[in-house]
Amino acid sequence: MSLSSGFLKQLAVAGCLLVVLAMLLQNYWPADKLPPDIASGNGRVEATEIAIAAKNAGRIRELLVNEGDYVSAEQVLGYIDSEALNAQLQQAEAQQRQSLNAVSSAYSQLAQRQSEKAALVAVLAQREAELAAAVSRSRRTSSLAQTGAASKQAADDDLAQLKSAQAAVAAAQAQIDAATAGIAAAEAQILSAQSATEAAEATVSRVKVELQDNILKAPRAGRIQYRVAQPGEIVGSGSRILNLVDLTDVYMTFFLPAAQAGRIAIGSEVRIVLDAAPHVAIPASISYVADVAQFTPKTVETASEREKLMFRVKAQLPPALLQQHLAQVKTGLPGVAWVKLSADAAWPAQLPPLVSP
Repeated sequence: MSLSSGFLKQLAVAGCLLVVLAMLLQNYWPADKLPPDIASGNGRVEATEIAIAAKNAGRIRELLVNEGDYVSAEQVLGYIDSEALNAQLQQAEAQQRQSLNAVSSAYSQLAQRQSEKAALVAVLAQREAELAAAVSRSRRTSSLAQTGAASKQAADDDLAQLKSAQAAVAAAQAQIDAATAGIAAAEAQILSAQSATEAAEATVSRVKVELQDNILKAPRAGRIQYRVAQPGEIVGSGSRILNLVDLTDVYMTFFLPAAQAGRIAIGSEVRIVLDAAPHVAIPASISYVADVAQFTPKTVETASEREKLMFRVKAQLPPALLQQHLAQVKTGLPGVAWVKLSADAAWPAQLPPLVSP
């Protein structure tokens, strides 16, 4: 019984101490003692988070970073298995070589058709010369036959040769027309082969891009917060693998009533005091004030109800200061943000000094 009663007394004393400590914490910087142009709100330090995901479905082959590692922009973080894509690339490159060979063959056929046409043009010239000679000879023998200087048979033979020469000229011209059509077909074949080559080149480029997408890279510098998936796991397209926190884009989100939020200007000075480091104040500036109340009561007709309207406010920490303290920057830390409602307001004397560079 004595042990039990002693334990209860100790528990009661501890409870009283906790109550006193809570009252001290609550009244450490009482809201009613703040200067009229200073407002404060509780919040947590946050940072921009980036999900590093797989663009293509596949198996995670390797991850090169662990949780907590600081990485630089464009640093390789891991690999997705690419055997299937490598096979597609080999197939696309083979098709590209085949299409290039088809282009060369089409150009050879075009040159052959052009040579054939040139030869046929020469034959046509020869046939035309023969026709001209046959015309002259037929005219001459026909005149001589009328005067009896030449026989009727000779005139008929020369006329037959004339008609044969005319037929030869027509045949040579038809062959030239066919050769011209063959040249047009060869040129069309070249265009078709070139289009196939361009399509094959596009396929090769696409597969190479997909292969590059299977190399996981950091889009910007930051710290790896989570490894959502592990090597050997199969992930779908768009599945998150790593979570990256940009430590140069850090801010604190807190809430203020409408009467104070309405007086805040973008760029107003802010001092942040973290629970983990109450001996220093961190400079910041207002980067965002919500235009819609976050907590809206059912009725806002009375002044007391209007005071319940809370607006989300964001205080941005300077990137230069964050860059100097990358090893100490952590997200999720709670604290208090103090903000000037007017530019000429003075900071409360209770605030600790600013953090040193």
